[in-house]
Amino acid sequence: MFKKFEAQESIVTTNQIKSSVQRSIRKKLIESYPNIEEYVNDILPKKTVLKVVKCQDHIELISTDTEPLFFKKRDGPFYPTLRLLHMYPNMLPKVQVDKGAIKFVLSGAHIMCPGLTSPGADLSESLPTDTPVSVHAEGKINALAIGHMKMSSDDIKSINKGVGIDNIHYLNDGLWRIDL
Repeated sequence: MFKKFEAQESIVTTNQIKSSVQRSIRKKLIESYPNIEEYVNDILPKKTVLKVVKCQDHIELISTDTEPLFFKKRDGPFYPTLRLLHMYPNMLPKVQVDKGAIKFVLSGAHIMCPGLTSPGADLSESLPTDTPVSVHAEGKINALAIGHMKMSSDDIKSINKGVGIDNIHYLNDGLWRIDL
């Protein structure tokens, strides 16, 4: 999604968010990510000016003055950025890929089922389809990507073929390097 994202070329408009819209965004985020409820005042303080940054390809970023916090495409769900996920690692369910998948994930490839079921990988949680997840690498602490489950974890284990997780945002892509 952000492979060829450049701030100067991709950003169309930036607008300040009204407080009523901020409240609705907070509510949606708490519904989507119940683990963030205790941190929501740290992430989105009530008196902070938030901005919506509209980009090409129907992408919207929710940001403070300096840093993007969440993004979404069209009417899809909000996803946290990797920088925010590194500060609050329990925000999303965690899956782990094996060492062989790391270079492919960091180049923007989707996560294939064999990379999630091989030794060194961890898919212990039972996750349904269309769940946002943080993708971690074997032997690493921080997440290397944010993905969207294309298959349920039970289907990934049983079928073990094809794309299991869509790679939405990964380390060193356009959103990681953005400077507002």
